[in-house]
Amino acid sequence: MADLRIAIVASRFNAEITERLIAGAEEALRGLAEVALFYVPGAFEIPLAAKRAAVSGRFDAIVAIGCVIRGETAHFEYISHVASTGIAQVGLETGVPVTFGVLTVDTDEQAMARSVPGGDNKGYHAAQAAVEMARIVKGLG
Repeated sequence: MADLRIAIVASRFNAEITERLIAGAEEALRGLAEVALFYVPGAFEIPLAAKRAAVSGRFDAIVAIGCVIRGETAHFEYISHVASTGIAQVGLETGVPVTFGVLTVDTDEQAMARSVPGGDNKGYHAAQAAVEMARIVKGLG
């Protein structure tokens, strides 16, 4: 029985990869949590949506899903930095666990390898961490 409420905040950018990560997260959460899925344009926007979900009081944890692939400019570093620090900040500020399922990779091939179906899927891992952290936080109440 689903005893947790978990939000997935997912970037639409690099949709082929993020949809595979979402599928992995949903697989890991099946039967364990009631899941709400929210899409944002890109990884840069994940922290704000995650914070709104956290402060809503509706969720025990949030899974952040996205994919940033290195290109020829410094854009990769800026987006990766904002996404990672922003996601961590949301959890620390709100007390609601926010797990990191945002791939930051050099190539499309690396992204595909980290979003394969099954237990090696990084969305799956992020969802497992969300369940564990939600239970820990509830237990520490």
